[in-house]
Amino acid sequence: MAQDLSSNACGAFTLVLHGHLPYVLTHGTWPHGSDMLFECAAESYLPILETCQRLVAEGVSPKVTLGMTPVLVEQLTHPDFKRQFTDYLDTRIRAAAEDRDQFGKDHDDAGAEVAQMWREHFEQTKRAFLEDYGADLIAAFRRLQDDGHIEVITSAATHGYLPLLGTDESMQAQVKQAVSSYKRHFGRQPRGFWLPECAYRPRYAWASPLPAAGPQEPTLRKGVEEFLAENGLQYFIVDTATILGGAATGVYVERFEGLQRLWEQFRASYKPGPVATDKTPYEAYLVHSAVEDRPPVAVFGRDERTGIQVWSGEHGYPGDGWYLDFHKKRFPGGHRYWRVTSAESDLGAKERYEPQRAAERVPENADHFCGLVHDILTQHHAESGRYGIVCAPYDAELLGHWWFEGPEWLYRTLRGISMNPAVDLVTCSEYLAASTPEAAVALPESSWGEGGFHWIWLNDWTTWIWERIYGAELDFPDLARQALASGDGKLQDIVTQAARELLLLEASDWPFLISTWSARDYAEHRATFHHDAYSRLVEMARRRIGGGASSIEDEEFLELCKKQDALFPDVDLTWWSSVERPASE
Repeated sequence: MAQDLSSNACGAFTLVLHGHLPYVLTHGTWPHGSDMLFECAAESYLPILETCQRLVAEGVSPKVTLGMTPVLVEQLTHPDFKRQFTDYLDTRIRAAAEDRDQFGKDHDDAGAEVAQMWREHFEQTKRAFLEDYGADLIAAFRRLQDDGHIEVITSAATHGYLPLLGTDESMQAQVKQAVSSYKRHFGRQPRGFWLPECAYRPRYAWASPLPAAGPQEPTLRKGVEEFLAENGLQYFIVDTATILGGAATGVYVERFEGLQRLWEQFRASYKPGPVATDKTPYEAYLVHSAVEDRPPVAVFGRDERTGIQVWSGEHGYPGDGWYLDFHKKRFPGGHRYWRVTSAESDLGAKERYEPQRAAERVPENADHFCGLVHDILTQHHAESGRYGIVCAPYDAELLGHWWFEGPEWLYRTLRGISMNPAVDLVTCSEYLAASTPEAAVALPESSWGEGGFHWIWLNDWTTWIWERIYGAELDFPDLARQALASGDGKLQDIVTQAARELLLLEASDWPFLISTWSARDYAEHRATFHHDAYSRLVEMARRRIGGGASSIEDEEFLELCKKQDALFPDVDLTWWSSVERPASE
């Protein structure tokens, strides 16, 4: 084992925030579309950035491990985002001013106070975005990383659900595009990789789970860690039960009524595996791979004891009755003026939000979390004599967007842990450098969904999406090879855009939003849109290969797709043309 970071510390803490949204920037506005991106930028990404800057200014290095999916980064750096986000903030400022005036007319002083809070909040957000960060959030995060204060990690290009993708070419493209995009935006090789939905699959003979689509004969497929290793990625994160066994307690079911209904269909057939007594969630491991000549990849396990404190709206901090309620909004402006009140309260029973009372609750929650981290690590050290790690991963959008007080909790938590001599505040890479894993584990196929498997993303409601994905994935490698061999720039342009549409079709968001019922119509439309666009582009490519000419309508369609889905300028058809070191070798 390498030298510990601190001679006095018994372990380390790493906070992992996973930032992701599907590509919505040019696909509608409200209630689903670009406003989703603007909301999360204003309520989560920029406040997280501000929190890190605040800590640095106070002499505290936040050491956050920040996951940002390539598709999110592409949107936050898009010229349309920089312009439209400012317009969005202006709209929010005007709505708050109108609410304040109306509350004043109604002699509602409490409402007017919260309306003024919203106005000042969004005015400050606009000022910070334009003046402090020059309308470039990614550049600001890059500077924090370059200065050693945070670590930015990548993820699958469009958050494709890797274990269910139908070909190794598709998995390879999702990973290689992620690395290429990261290098373009952050100027270095990424070290860590967020598995979408913490979903992992080892090497084995895989066959399609659908009887009418995808490879039907079992075919030896590479494990997820193999793709990461050959692309220079050093670690990833999985759910606790993936390492320890036992019941897999998901992170989503409590938040979505649709998933609660769906889970009832799968609950009876779910049988938790035995709990491993020789492993712990408080150390990193190397992933045992069938291919021994590739660099080992480390894995961290999600800590459930700290996790429930932030994930759970019923048992965790966000469910505190004084905190701002996420669901109830005042229209037409859409601002929120009510507090959680209680976990059992319906929207009609919500009481008025009191900012000062909410602010008073944050220190207690932060102190409790810091104490919990301390107790876990000291107990682990006392029992094992080893330097441990508490890895606490959350969706970045939980802080600020879902839990308005979350960024302030983040500030107080990171500051509190940084002052504890028994705990080192680290990024994932810093922990690996200080405590090189010694033991290897074989991981089962899994996710961080309830029950630890794939039912949230593959079920009777979403089968049709996977049928379309599998059909496209099987056809595309041959088309990519033909385009590359042709030397025809126009053909390659068409097929490259088809590759973008395929990547977007593979996004895990569409089946997730259908299963949760949170934006079902929008997700169904988007999956259909990208499949139809892909199919038409493939038809255009095949006509050109056969010597046919493109119509004016086809040319206009291609240009429309290139404008609307203008992400990943570095997409490379060779990623689909052949698998690097295929499993059969």
